[in-house]
Amino acid sequence: MVLKKKIICAAVVCAVMGLTALGINWYVKGSTKDKILKESDYSDLSDVDCIIILGAGVWGDKPSPMLEDRLLYSIDLYEKGVSNKIIMSGDHGKEDYDEVNLMKDYAIEKGVPSENIFMDHAGFSTYETMYRAKEVFQAEKVVIVTQEYHLYRALYDAEKLGLTAYGVGADPRVYAGQSLRDIREIVARDKDFVKCIFKPEPTYLGEAIPVSGNGDETNDKEK
Repeated sequence: MVLKKKIICAAVVCAVMGLTALGINWYVKGSTKDKILKESDYSDLSDVDCIIILGAGVWGDKPSPMLEDRLLYSIDLYEKGVSNKIIMSGDHGKEDYDEVNLMKDYAIEKGVPSENIFMDHAGFSTYETMYRAKEVFQAEKVVIVTQEYHLYRALYDAEKLGLTAYGVGADPRVYAGQSLRDIREIVARDKDFVKCIFKPEPTYLGEAIPVSGNGDETNDKEK
């Protein structure tokens, strides 16, 4: 009888935790979905400080398909005049793994001037990218580019950290393993929901590098 009660209690606790996790997930998505823009909405934007491209995996000296799509969509926004500044934010925590220089080089090859591209070498997570966009790069109004499943969390983090943010989904194709990413993203949204309550500092902050200035200040290699 005691064992049965323990099993019931455990089941109830698990059910409550599961419903809470799903509730937070739905809240994060529901509170940000109206900030995801379609192409017809771009002309309504003004005074955007920068376009933020969220990093993703790199394959040797090439961007992964997801990252390449983010880059192409962002370059298109730049060319359409949404903003004249871009922040490439990604993982450059190790000398032999560098998302941001690859991202910047790709945009330069597509015709974006180096001085208009800032690199956030310490964008180790979506939360840290948004924190640093506000505190280090001193942005106020931004357009974030990533795949739509990721945009909800990015927009939520940005707004809770004091940015006025809009999102553009870079989804021209179906990506392998997306079902697993969708499941993991539920956990990630819950985690960032809690982070945005307590607002811990990112791994690195450092001195301010205003995005209104010259992106070459963020170079660690000759371009």
